[in-house]
Amino acid sequence: MKHIRIKYSTTLSIVLLTTACSTSPQVSPSENDALNAISNSSAKSDKGSLQSALDSFLEDDWTPTVEKDKAIQKKYMKRVDTNESSTTNSSKFVEDEDKPFTLQEYVDKRAAYVKEHPADHNNSHVHKLEMMPVIGNNRKR
Repeated sequence: MKHIRIKYSTTLSIVLLTTACSTSPQVSPSENDALNAISNSSAKSDKGSLQSALDSFLEDDWTPTVEKDKAIQKKYMKRVDTNESSTTNSSKFVEDEDKPFTLQEYVDKRAAYVKEHPADHNNSHVHKLEMMPVIGNNRKR
């Protein structure tokens, strides 16, 4: 009899907990005053400095460098004819938007970028960290 009471009380408590949780009022995030006080989802967000720096790097440095590499053009880009004048038939390469981006594409584009912009050891972050008195190898003993 004691065993049945334990099962009954356990089952009853589980049922009460689940029904109590399911009957709580559902509030959408836009109607939640506590959430809107912390972070208003309808507020206009500006780009941060890191995002702006990344966007300008991609637009001004990465994309032009990678797009002029012949191997990248053949492998990942498609040729588009530009008929600017009727006498010359010129074409240019543009990104193929239909093709999914792969990790191998990034590796190839990074290799093309590094080939154009070789690393300078004196300006590298590793060199700068090593030159710091507490972190690097130049500690006074």
